[in-house]
Amino acid sequence: MRAIDPWNVPKVIRDYGRLFEDFGISPFNDLLDRIDKPHRYMRRGIIMGHRGYEEVLNAMQTRNRFAVMSGFMPSGRVHLGGKMVMDEIIWHQRMGGDAFACIADMESHSVRDIPWSKCREIGVNEYILSLIALGFDIEHGHIYFQSANKRLLDLAFELGTVVNFSELSAIYGFSGDVSISHMISVVVQNADILQPQLLEYDGPKPVVIPVGVDQDPHIRLTRDIAARMRMFRVEERYNEKEQKPYISIRVKQASEEAFDALVRRLEYPKKVYEMHIDVVDIDVPFETAMHDIENIVRGVELEYGGYGFFMPAATYHRFMQGLTGGKMSSSIPESYIALTEPPEVAATKVKRAKTGGRVTVEEQKRLGGIPEECTVYELLMFHLIEEDKHIREIFEECKAGKRTCKSCKSEAAELMSSFIRTHQEERARAKEVLKEHGLYKQWLDA
Repeated sequence: MRAIDPWNVPKVIRDYGRLFEDFGISPFNDLLDRIDKPHRYMRRGIIMGHRGYEEVLNAMQTRNRFAVMSGFMPSGRVHLGGKMVMDEIIWHQRMGGDAFACIADMESHSVRDIPWSKCREIGVNEYILSLIALGFDIEHGHIYFQSANKRLLDLAFELGTVVNFSELSAIYGFSGDVSISHMISVVVQNADILQPQLLEYDGPKPVVIPVGVDQDPHIRLTRDIAARMRMFRVEERYNEKEQKPYISIRVKQASEEAFDALVRRLEYPKKVYEMHIDVVDIDVPFETAMHDIENIVRGVELEYGGYGFFMPAATYHRFMQGLTGGKMSSSIPESYIALTEPPEVAATKVKRAKTGGRVTVEEQKRLGGIPEECTVYELLMFHLIEEDKHIREIFEECKAGKRTCKSCKSEAAELMSSFIRTHQEERARAKEVLKEHGLYKQWLDA
């Protein structure tokens, strides 16, 4: 299978199972029973995969600290694809997560050659207003532009010490004509992902990044970087001779003082060597011991100038089809619905969208439709209908030939028009909130 990268998405991904197998992504459905009030994207298999989400879920269930972050490249109009990420950020924020939303203006400027002023205008008037209108709590969350965040840029510089050009080329397929700015923007995005774990935001914690699968290279690289920035490696091992598991703590880049401090603080039975510690004869549940020891190690790392990063987690959602079939494209306005376009235009696009119906009504009644390939059904399932029972009814009626494409389009167009109209009213209110906080002009003029 060809590599995936964040800037060149294939037309349509059909075989997610094979994609996940090739890149080591775990199925999300295995975790669904553990989630209280899952989002409809989770319930309906729209969020299909994850990396390391178990730690985020454990924090959520035990009411411990966790964070959610994702970003938006301000290169065009905000559309339903961007709304999916916003919905996921907002859901995690409501579940108790510290929420971060990045406007990736450095990526937009370096990759798409968008002028800085245009990045700010699009970032505020398209993305930030819609994010707040959808329910992002600006009082308790963090919205920022990459280029205006010195803390982020300082972190990116530090992360850059453990990443090299050969690695970026291997992961992203960069050739010799890729600009240095483009490469820098990648490391800045790694910093975006790890920033919620800085001491200024209460230190290391599980963090989830909701993304489409095209962003997985960023996630994989950042997980590697997070591990490289640790002073110690903590892992479970197995003693074949004694037939017992044990915990190994090995020095990666810790000072002697940090190592000695760690030895003193570990109260578990241990064997101390020159460069590592073996925790043995553990008499509590192994998971408990691993958790306690990880916390002790992180505490020492922070005290001695390290970061103690958790490896970031990610959830991966399915791509939406373009309304005309195939991939959504910013160069084809008919292929997507912008959250800022007139409601009547959005409704007209729905009525003209490609469906999974047959050529004639008679064939539809005889053979049934194909909702799995229908962009209109996808709109209903992803965005417009919250009740699962209603969605199942539409699916079954379509498959059985009891529902026509015309009726689906009429329902979807009406719901879409109503959603867009309401959303734009909420955007107007969001704009006033930003003005009250002095943020609207500040961001535009930055």
